[in-house]
Amino acid sequence: MQQNPETTKIPILGITLGDPNGISYELLLRTFEDSKIFHFFIPVVYGSGKAIYYHKNLLKQQKFSYQNIQEIDQAQANRVNFIECGQGFERVEIGKPSKTAGIVAYNSLSRAVAHAQTNLISAIVTLPINKAAIQSDDFNFPGHTEYLTQAFQSTDSLMLMVYENLRIATVTGHIPLKQVSESININTILSKIQILHQSLRTDFWIDNPKIAVLGLNPHAGDSGLLGNEELEVIIPAIEKANQKNWLVFGPYSADGFFASGQYLKFDAILAMYHDQGLIPFKTIAQGNGVNFTAGIPVIRTSPDHGTAFNLAGKGVAKKDSFLNAIWLAIDILRKRTESNILYSNPLKTVLPVEVLQEDE
Repeated sequence: MQQNPETTKIPILGITLGDPNGISYELLLRTFEDSKIFHFFIPVVYGSGKAIYYHKNLLKQQKFSYQNIQEIDQAQANRVNFIECGQGFERVEIGKPSKTAGIVAYNSLSRAVAHAQTNLISAIVTLPINKAAIQSDDFNFPGHTEYLTQAFQSTDSLMLMVYENLRIATVTGHIPLKQVSESININTILSKIQILHQSLRTDFWIDNPKIAVLGLNPHAGDSGLLGNEELEVIIPAIEKANQKNWLVFGPYSADGFFASGQYLKFDAILAMYHDQGLIPFKTIAQGNGVNFTAGIPVIRTSPDHGTAFNLAGKGVAKKDSFLNAIWLAIDILRKRTESNILYSNPLKTVLPVEVLQEDE
């Protein structure tokens, strides 16, 4: 397939519109009001045309326009390129989960993934799904992260929340709290540390990152008084990471770690479970954070919020997190591209002056 020459100058971002009954389509309409955004990437949007038409009328966004395409090579710069994934979708039901909306959300995601697997798009930005509505024989996962990990045949992955210089990852993801303790072990924690360390170097260009690891129990176990996971699992994992000459510290008691501002001294934090990391993250980020999936070959980012059914159709949804997800995807793409060029051709590496003099 030959790509449109226009599209080779700037990256193509695939945007999956998620659940049509939530705020995703509103975010699309409001984000692309500003034509300057087209200077940085070519958007290919996957979703329901019927849902776009509905939200345009509801929110009186008649200036929004797009072109329908069938394949990526038809995508053009300076406009929204739309791929229909809503065949059979009958109507939008604002603020309500529905099976048909879940089917649209899955079709949008699977089509974008197929294009990413064949390198037709440069990155994926996913808008929120309703995790209950999307469940089916094709999507039997607790969320995007787990689905993408399997789709791209990765042995492990990491949910990494990003806001400016704050980066918080979690060892366990979307599982019940009662399963957290039995789900963590030395190898699991070490694998997450490894993915986090590599991503910080490759995707954020932090050469020797400092990583803080949180404890599982209150006060990080109080030397075994409040639990043994720190002594038996978390500390041994940190020690193994240090043996690799990685700068990994902890375990820290989560409450004091964030309340004292100690988190500011680290390049990233590894929490043991979802709420332990995301409550402080969302409190600090205030609706501006991004969810990035580390450990898979494709770049995938997402806003740090859900479908917000309670806000759908009211014209009050904030686009900041979605925009930040777009900018982070572009920034990581640039860093990966430049790193690949640098390391694929050692002759392009700038040598120190003293080495050049020795060669002479």
